Amino acid sequence: MAGENGIVSGMAGRYATALFELARETNALDAVQADLAAFEALLAESPDLLRLVRSPVFTGAEQAKALAAILDRAGIKGVAANFLRVVAANRRLFAAREMIRGFNALVARHKGEVTAEVTVAQALNDARLDEIRDALRQVTGKDVTMHVDIDPSIIGGLKVKVGSRMVDASLRSKLNTIKFAMKEAR
Repeated sequence: MAGENGIVSGMAGRYATALFELARETNALDAVQADLAAFEALLAESPDLLRLVRSPVFTGAEQAKALAAILDRAGIKGVAANFLRVVAANRRLFAAREMIRGFNALVARHKGEVTAEVTVAQALNDARLDEIRDALRQVTGKDVTMHVDIDPSIIGGLKVKVGSRMVDASLRSKLNTIKFAMKEAR
């Protein structure tokens, strides 16, 4: 079973594992992954949808009704839509992003891919992203799927996390190291 590998854990991990097993059994891994990516994009674009998903103020029935309309309008169907409806009915919609992240990790492992979480100070063009992907592919020896987050607080450079390994090459980190060294020199 996928969950035995320790790749996902907790409540979100159990849901992600169940979805992965169902999608694998029905040969729908790619379709489910695409639908969940579309749902995540909707969450990123709509503060109102994010509020609906996160807020405990809305009842399960209200969340399910609103979610059904959103899924229909977005064209999200099949296993992914049914999964999200079950999550809403069970009052677990607040953890949907963690469930999706866990599902994606399980799919990546199944396909022999590695997922890298890359944090940059500003958006990168496709050529730069390809350079980073190629460098990670050389280091890991596997195909690399990247999730890129933009965090202006790192000032410049980047942070890369692959599995339990993390490389912090951010300008903020380097400045903090210099600041610490200067304090030690006094």
